[in-house]
Amino acid sequence: MGRDFRELVSHVGSGPKSADDMDYEAAKLAFGEILSGDVSPVALGGFWVANRWKRNTPEELAGFVDAMREDSVSVAAPDCSPVDCGANYDGKARTALLGVASGLVAAAAGTPVVVHSGDRVPMSEGCAYRHVLDELGVDTDLDPETSADMTDEVGFGFYDQARFNPGVAALEADRRALGVRTFVNTVETLANPADASVHLGSFFHTTFGERIVNTFAESRTQDVERVLMFQGLEGYDDVRPGRTTVVEWDGAEIETDRHGMDFDGDALDVADVPADSARITEEVLSGERDGDLADAVAFNAALRLYARDDVQSIDDGVERARDALADGSAADRLVALRQFDG
Repeated sequence: MGRDFRELVSHVGSGPKSADDMDYEAAKLAFGEILSGDVSPVALGGFWVANRWKRNTPEELAGFVDAMREDSVSVAAPDCSPVDCGANYDGKARTALLGVASGLVAAAAGTPVVVHSGDRVPMSEGCAYRHVLDELGVDTDLDPETSADMTDEVGFGFYDQARFNPGVAALEADRRALGVRTFVNTVETLANPADASVHLGSFFHTTFGERIVNTFAESRTQDVERVLMFQGLEGYDDVRPGRTTVVEWDGAEIETDRHGMDFDGDALDVADVPADSARITEEVLSGERDGDLADAVAFNAALRLYARDDVQSIDDGVERARDALADGSAADRLVALRQFDG
């Protein structure tokens, strides 16, 4: 561990009110040193907690993201220009994960989608994309190039954090030992392993959504042209029913009940998130299940179409998504995903 890192710990660690922000280069240097494995556990924990106290700026987050992209992430871009869905890696604990179903519906409607996650990532260690795909019998132990091939062939691709971002994956034990969320929980969702130009993500609070939009603007390793963030259930990229805030390059609010989601969030509660989410995916795509969950899948698919500018409005996206469900093309995408063998 170099003197520069120790000085940065002092720089950001003087307390929640008196701590100084880092500039882009300092933040990039700090996370680069962390990823190298040369930082002691004590200094690492101190740095993480100090940054949690003071709240990171978009410039700092961009520095962290770019260090990760340069020092750890193996990018494999498909030919199809997908939407990058950057859901929280620590997953969901009580509500259905609809992103696999929504992504396949979007793919059937003409919008390719990429998702990525780890395996029981701290702190929630909940159900993420990987676990629903495992339940569906989809191979998730893929190198990045094979993930890109999956995206081009199916219209939906999964990237495994351990394979495309090993430096961050190696921090898992330290993150678990610390016991609280850190900026790593944010930046890992911005890894963009498919080098997509469109990012879709979620947040608990509007200010966080705005911060992510500005982080992409500050990043020097990505050419992201469009960012769509929304308030998601459990902070995941499943939009909550009722009324939600959507943050693009400017802010907007949508009433999800206008688009068929006029039900309580309890309708999405499940007992076994991976198994129940996989079953819901099969039943909605096959047409065996309609109602609230099918409406939620269609609406979330519509947001993916809208994020990529493949439709002029969310209403148009919902109509396209429902057509893909009705004509069987979404179910065909699930068959293709299960049959993909690299």
